[in-house]
Amino acid sequence: MNFTYPKNERLKSKTTIGLLFSEGKSVSKYPLRLVYRQAEDHSGKKIKLGVSVSKKYFKKAVDRNYFKRVLRETYRLNKHLLWDNLEGSYSFMFFYQSKDRLSYEEINTKTIQLFEKFLLQVNKTPDSETKKES
Repeated sequence: MNFTYPKNERLKSKTTIGLLFSEGKSVSKYPLRLVYRQAEDHSGKKIKLGVSVSKKYFKKAVDRNYFKRVLRETYRLNKHLLWDNLEGSYSFMFFYQSKDRLSYEEINTKTIQLFEKFLLQVNKTPDSETKKES
């Protein structure tokens, strides 16, 4: 697996970001949140990811930038979980939503849990839901 985060995997399109917030679905694992939407086509790329940290919780840009770097790094090291198990292209927005200053290790484990929760939500089939109801 190639553990990189190149420019062509970064979400920069304002229209795509706008669609994410208006039509996207969300999955959370405290203090992280992932907003996602299936994309039409990313010209060969399976995933486009944007990262955000709230100014509400971290007033200083230094602190926001630190957590954005940590989020990008945890994504970079764990993106194989998504790449290996996803069909089609997706756009993601990855948020850190808490005043709590978690360590890198804690954020990394939460990221793995969040990706697993996302995969469970996306890969649900209608057949499995009807079996649960029976």
